[in-house]
Amino acid sequence: MMKMGQENGSTRHLIMTLLKTKGPLTIGALAEELGITEMGVRRHVLQLEQEGLAKTKVVRQAMGRPLHMYSLTEKSEEYFPKSYHNLALELLRELDYGSGLEAVNTLFEGRRRRMLTQYAPMMERRNLEERVAELSSIQNAGGYMAEWNREEDGSYVIREYNCPIRQVATQYRKACQCEHSLFEELLDAKVTRSECMAEGGQCCRYAIAPKNVTDKTSEKS
Repeated sequence: MMKMGQENGSTRHLIMTLLKTKGPLTIGALAEELGITEMGVRRHVLQLEQEGLAKTKVVRQAMGRPLHMYSLTEKSEEYFPKSYHNLALELLRELDYGSGLEAVNTLFEGRRRRMLTQYAPMMERRNLEERVAELSSIQNAGGYMAEWNREEDGSYVIREYNCPIRQVATQYRKACQCEHSLFEELLDAKVTRSECMAEGGQCCRYAIAPKNVTDKTSEKS
């Protein structure tokens, strides 16, 4: 039996941990590991199944009743700690140390070009407002928690309330510069960043103005 204290988390979390480290397991095996009733385990496992986090497979035996073996689904991976940003930082530091900052910047520029090639077709035959909305959707899909709105003067604002690469961007500002350039290219507009989470801001805020409006303003001044 596993020695489980209260500090190790809820029964649900312990079941998921067991399935990840020792699975597939039966309800009986889980109950024995946890030291609780099979009925208690079954309730949690059925809930995990309903949420798409666990799955069952019937294993037939030469003798006796078939066994119902439970394991985790791919969806469950999001519930376990990941340190991708630490790995990314370590790799960037190695590149910086071995080849210099210019090599790191070239890497970010390559990423920008690939993203431009991927997303530019989505912006074709769309007006600025439609491009702003599409860009917000793209960023949301990437975990940036983005929202946009139209200002009274006809300009637009995109705010990002989460930055999945914040740890990287804090140390390598080229990441933010490339995002800025990518936005200008995808939107075909003048983009100004007035707040940045990598610099301690509450969000990343981008003001977006049509190029013709910006040009006319510049001519008057």
